[in-house]
Amino acid sequence: MALRTSRLKTAFTSLLVLGAFAAGLWALMHWRSSHAPLPSKTTWQAGPATLNALDLTWQNYGAEAQAAAQRFDLPADYLLALITLECSGRIPAGARFEPGVHNRLLAVRSGDRRKYEQVKTSHLADASDAAVTNLATSWGPFQLMGYKCIDMEVNISDIRGDSAVWYGARWIAEEYGKHLRKGHFKDAFHIHNTGRKYPAVGGPRTHDPTYVEKGLERMGWFREKLEE
Repeated sequence: MALRTSRLKTAFTSLLVLGAFAAGLWALMHWRSSHAPLPSKTTWQAGPATLNALDLTWQNYGAEAQAAAQRFDLPADYLLALITLECSGRIPAGARFEPGVHNRLLAVRSGDRRKYEQVKTSHLADASDAAVTNLATSWGPFQLMGYKCIDMEVNISDIRGDSAVWYGARWIAEEYGKHLRKGHFKDAFHIHNTGRKYPAVGGPRTHDPTYVEKGLERMGWFREKLEE
């Protein structure tokens, strides 16, 4: 009988502890929700990019993008939206090393592979390991791959330095500017990210499935900004 009473007391104590814990947890959650900051009515959001990234792009690249757009007959709102997608408007824009591209370029340099896009063995014959690494890295506000410089006949410093917007816009104009001039913006965003037009069947092939959608949304923001 004493053993049974002891077990009942233990169970009752456990229930009291659990109840106290649950009450404390509820109180904490209630306090957090009541003290959480209210969302700003002025915050504009498209995907993961906030107004801050859009404003940064406008502040850091707005004038250059408009000048390049005029020079190469491209829509400025597209160039600015693309910059938010690729570097969030930051200066410096940063760089991304692509191991898969690096391996392909090494195979081209060694002769195990005939070419990779426009890059041939003759282009890499004297290239050091560091040079190949730079060619396999994306640079600048549009994150152009370094090896694109070979076909453009410019240096990597041109697409990552002070003239990066200019040379990036030049590459865009030569590579798929015709789609932009026709207003085919879905194709343009998809080409920039994958090298191919938006698929006629099925969804996008971009690394981020919402890449094109985000780009189109941000074009709208910059279009309004340009019209102010």
